[in-house]
Amino acid sequence: MCNHCVIENVKQNMLSRRSLFKGMAFAGAAVAAGGVSSPVLAQQTAGKVVDLTHAYDESFPTFDGNPGIEYEWAVEFAGNGYQLHKLTIFEHTGTHIDAPFHFSADGKSVDQIEPQQLVAPLAIIDITDRAKEDANATVEAADVEAWISANGEIPEGAVVALRSGWAKKVSEPAFRNDGEGKFAFPGFGKSATDLLATLNVAAIGVDTLSLDPGNSADFAVHNSWLPGGRYGIECLNNLEELPVSGATIMVGAPKHKRGTGGPARVLALV
Repeated sequence: MCNHCVIENVKQNMLSRRSLFKGMAFAGAAVAAGGVSSPVLAQQTAGKVVDLTHAYDESFPTFDGNPGIEYEWAVEFAGNGYQLHKLTIFEHTGTHIDAPFHFSADGKSVDQIEPQQLVAPLAIIDITDRAKEDANATVEAADVEAWISANGEIPEGAVVALRSGWAKKVSEPAFRNDGEGKFAFPGFGKSATDLLATLNVAAIGVDTLSLDPGNSADFAVHNSWLPGGRYGIECLNNLEELPVSGATIMVGAPKHKRGTGGPARVLALV
């Protein structure tokens, strides 16, 4: 076979494979899972990856104030030639997932979250300026409506994240408490999550310690959002590096059975 023929055959094979992969991607986007369609991913361009995960250790702030992770050497390098830790980890620590099971007796555990819900378009609602004036600022329905007006519809199956600038405070007492020692950090208001539920959003995320604001007395968002079969992500990082629309989020949820949640590696592609 002539060199020209070989080259043409290779080109045609490559084009056929590309068409196949594109077809598979579109087909996968059309599959319904758990009542939420598999999301159509945001268009990728430069392929920049942003890590939305905090590195954490015993000093990372937690809701109850106790260390969220503890290390113990199980095998040390000296005398063994390799090493490993025994870890004691509380599920809701560091950048982590809140599964439906966290606030319901029989909801989905973290290992039961469908893969289609873990790779999704990311919509960011920015309340940074408001949070500077009010530590317990919230995203409300009006903010969701304003985002849609400015950016278009929120895709079905999306992750909607609150950006408040709070991640920058993670090494300060102010990440958790106000000057009087009371919980104080931004979160979602129930009016917003009630609206997002009607839009078939898969998850909400915050760059703070909780989905609910620090001064919440009833955990209204946890108690309504999670039992509805949706999940949450707390303690996100680096949201400031992303546009408010157009990124794709990849949530590396843990997969331990019966889990109410757990630490996760969360990435965004832009």
